[in-house]
Amino acid sequence: MKRHLIQLFPTIALGLALGMLPATAQKKYDSGATDSEIKIGHINPYSGPASAYGLIGKTIAAYFNKVNAEGGINGRKINFISYDDGYSPPKAVEQARKLVESDEVLLIFQSLGTPSNTAIQKYMNAKKVPQLFVATGATKWGDPQNFPWTMGWQPSYQGEGRIYAKYILDTHPNAKIGILYQNDDYGKDYVKGLKDGLGQKAASMIVSEQPYETSDPTVDSQIVNLKASGADVFFNVTTPKFAAQAIKKAAEIDWKPVHLLNNVSQSVGSVLKPAGLDNAKGILSSYYLKDATDPAWKDDAGYKDWLAFMGKYFSDGDKTSSFTVYGYAVAQTLVQILQQCGDNLTRENVMKQAANLRNLKLGMLLPGITINTSPTDFYPIEQMQMQRFTGERWESLGPIISGEITAK
Repeated sequence: MKRHLIQLFPTIALGLALGMLPATAQKKYDSGATDSEIKIGHINPYSGPASAYGLIGKTIAAYFNKVNAEGGINGRKINFISYDDGYSPPKAVEQARKLVESDEVLLIFQSLGTPSNTAIQKYMNAKKVPQLFVATGATKWGDPQNFPWTMGWQPSYQGEGRIYAKYILDTHPNAKIGILYQNDDYGKDYVKGLKDGLGQKAASMIVSEQPYETSDPTVDSQIVNLKASGADVFFNVTTPKFAAQAIKKAAEIDWKPVHLLNNVSQSVGSVLKPAGLDNAKGILSSYYLKDATDPAWKDDAGYKDWLAFMGKYFSDGDKTSSFTVYGYAVAQTLVQILQQCGDNLTRENVMKQAANLRNLKLGMLLPGITINTSPTDFYPIEQMQMQRFTGERWESLGPIISGEITAK
């Protein structure tokens, strides 16, 4: 009997060893992930008509340098591969293919611009590669039923448009509204949101709609036309270069409407300074992130953390620009997702974790605003607050407002 038991011991020991294997075999990887690395792709207009947004990409790269310097994510370093598309959809397609098929990234993160993301959306979903936290607020990024591999991050343009409509109806119910908008999905989304928010009054309140193309050298003629229309409320739906032009031209021709500027172009450093701070005084916008130029945050812990990051990892970055705050916050969100993934770094799990954020608080989000997603809700941020530019900084107006869009 004793000899029989002794003979069993090696078998039992082997069984125990095999039983332990699943613990180490839990690691699951798709292309772009290993024991030591997570490869993340990114597309940004470092050149071209929207090159001001290049600051976002540089901030994200600096934040990932910080993460790597502090040990990475679950021991893995981020390999951040960022390409320029010049705000050109065909170039975006070329860069996306390069990232997925040549660089073999795990995901593409924060690709910027509605036209560029529209151009690559079907490709990304066909390849089943996450097109995660795209840098555009178009409503189409919240459609998990038809595009389960694409998710936005910032508030939707339509939601923001409805917030402005509410403000106009509350404070200027007899307004004559003139609209300047980029003639693509980005601009049209904003206009739809405003019109939806105005409801039946839209037809009588909107007196002029002036589109522009990204290839246009200026929007001067559109501003002249808007003034001539008699509009006393100006809804300015533009990217940074054209926003600065519009603000400057309105001042030159002494047109002083109530000016509502879409939040993607309300950066003090990248838009309002080039336009002239005096020219920008009194402009209204909305936002969801803390304004780095507002002294109200000087003792705030989240602001101090951002300032320390800028000082150590992006010392030459613009501390007056909302783009450095934006890049910092969205990079933090991705890091949270990847931490939640643990050792299951498959593309499917990346999207699963992205769709399971619950009341995520970030240091540079405005108080009361949190990030929430679900498998049927791909709109992470749906709250904003109105604000007015004093000539030096943005000041908050009123309560946090929801521009929530019902998921399809």
